[in-house]
Parts: sequence; structure tokens; C-alpha cells
Amino acid sequence: MRFTLSSTALSSRLQTLARVINSKNSLPILDSFLFEVHDQQIFITASDSENVMKSSLALDECDGEGSFAVPNRTLLDAVKELAEQPLTFDVNTDNYTITIAYQNGVYKFTAQNAAEYPRVQQIADGATVITLDSATLSNNISRSLFATAQDELRPVMNGIFFDLTSESLAVVASDGHKLVRNKNFAVKSDSPASFILPKKPATLLKNVLAKDGGDVVIKFNDRSAEITFAEGSLSCRLIDGRYPNYNSVIPQNNPNQLTIDRRSLMGALRRVLPFASESSQLIRFHLEAGKLELSSEDIDFATSAKEVITCEYNGQSMNIGFKGSSLTEILNNLEGDEVVIELADPSRAGIIVPAEQPENEDVLMLIMPMLLND
Repeated sequence: MRFTLSSTALSSRLQTLARVINSKNSLPILDSFLFEVHDQQIFITASDSENVMKSSLALDECDGEGSFAVPNRTLLDAVKELAEQPLTFDVNTDNYTITIAYQNGVYKFTAQNAAEYPRVQQIADGATVITLDSATLSNNISRSLFATAQDELRPVMNGIFFDLTSESLAVVASDGHKLVRNKNFAVKSDSPASFILPKKPATLLKNVLAKDGGDVVIKFNDRSAEITFAEGSLSCRLIDGRYPNYNSVIPQNNPNQLTIDRRSLMGALRRVLPFASESSQLIRFHLEAGKLELSSEDIDFATSAKEVITCEYNGQSMNIGFKGSSLTEILNNLEGDEVVIELADPSRAGIIVPAEQPENEDVLMLIMPMLLND
């Protein structure tokens, strides 16, 4: 079997797929990429047994069909250093020797029998199907990943929750201290369904969808999901369990509203945070009409900082504490110039939303306050 394809196209796909492969695998064959050649195309698969990503490339020339597995590091390192040029693969499927000819040289190595590579079980008919724009899904995942937990006792909190209702598709993540809820009103269904996507496939999707275009189709049942996008597909096992009722923790009436420039607040937080206690990272907000005063202190090291920012605030004068690093993460993951922070009192959760919501979406982030020792 002989075929020719572009070196940069191959290298780009292999680098994306390599993120799936674990450094230690239960099956030795999972250290390899699976190559399948048919219909003038090459299909490349990478797997860690729970997540399987597949990508396809059109071949410039092709003589014969077949499949083989190639050690991932061997091929990845070999093609990464090559400039754009055609690569000609010559594969002997009897003894699995591979010769790759390029402009100024040749590689020779041994492949493995593709029959040993585990196959993906297809999701049966009757599964729920969601179709949405790849940029929207990528943005929702990027906005949510930082808020997922690392909780061995409650594994459901370690993933991103997709909640499809008759009103919208909500993409939710929370670690108990902060929460992100992205509502997309363009995607809805009369038959409600939901699933919890683990962190690894979510990260893989975020990386591949950022440069991808078109629609993404998510097909899922109670155990696994199959996500198809322009460059290929990802099959993954889902987190089993019931996600907590996230809507019940979002306060409905926070009357005190602070509108502030997002970058100004992030800059002030970065300047004040180094002076806070390393263990608590407590930042005190003092709010009154027209101004926000941020302050921090570390009694053990006798350090403190204070900064005043002008803002738009209509509400009662208030002191409230937040964890500086969590607030910085939230502001980092919001878009737009201005944010609105809605508060009730120093003991209740604060809601942070962009002043201007994306089209057809409702983005909301929540942060729990910290106790102030007044």
C-alpha cells in the first residue's frame, strides 16, 4: 500500500490527536495512532480506552487500502520538524514495515497489526441529538472549565453539565464556591435530557473546536457521547450520577448593582492580592455610591494594600469579602468591557454577568462570599 499526503496537514492532526493518548496505558497498542486508508482518505484514531478521537485527511495519491498502528512518539517527532512537503508512505502489510520518503531523506520503522486496536462501540439509535455552532460550544466550554471541581467524593462536580430543556441548553460547572451557567436559547428540546462531560474530553474539544468551523453534533445516551465536528469525531464515556440542582443556588433578587470596567477591576485585584493572606486570599470590597474600595491584609507578615476604583453603584453601602483568585478567574473568563456584579448582603452569593450578553445567550457566574472579621 502506497499513499502521499501533506507533511504539515499530517503533523497538525497528529498533534491534536496526541493529547488523547495517556503517558501510561493499560494496553500497549494505545501508545499508537491507528491509521486506516480507504476511499482516497486516511482516517487517524487516538484513544486512551475512555476517549477516542478520530480525524480524516484527503490523500494526494493512493494505491491500495488497509490499516496499521504507528507508535505515536516516533511519527509525531519525525514529521514535526519537516517543512511543508509531500510525504510518501510505503506500507508492507505482510511484515508491517513502513518507509516514509520526503524531499531530502527517508524514515524506516515498524508498525503494528491494527487488529489489536480496540474498536469504539457505536451509540444505538434512540439517543438524544444536539446540534450547535462550534464557536458557541467552544466558548461555553472555555468559560466553564475553570469552575469544575476536583472532588473524589462527588465525581459529578468534576465535569461540565449539559442540561437540555424546552427553554434552552444550559452548560454548567461548579466547585461549590463558584458557578458558571451558560444558557443558549437557540438550542432547546421538548424532551429534556442531560449529561456530564468529563474534564479531559471537554479540554480536547476546546482545543479542536477553536480552529474548527461549522456545526457540532452531539449524540448521547446515559453512558457515552459521540461528538462529530468538521475535522473528525470524539467518543467518550460520561460521568455517571445526578448533578445537583444548580438553579436553586442562584439568588433571584440581588438589588445592589455594581457596574464596573472589567479590566480595571482585574488590574486592581492583581495589585491588591499579593498583600492578602496566602491561605485565605481574602479581598474586602467596600461599596458606596460611585466608588469601590478594594483592600487586603496579611496580619502575620504585617502587609496590607488598598485601592479605590470609580464605578457605577446603586445600592446600600456594604462591606463584603471574596476570594481574590476565584474572582480573578471569573473576570478572566468573561468577555466584554464592562461587568455587572449583583449583591444582596455580605452573607449571600454575588452574581457576575457581562453588561452586554452574547447573542441568543445568557452568561452568568456566581461566587460565594467569604466571612469578614469586623
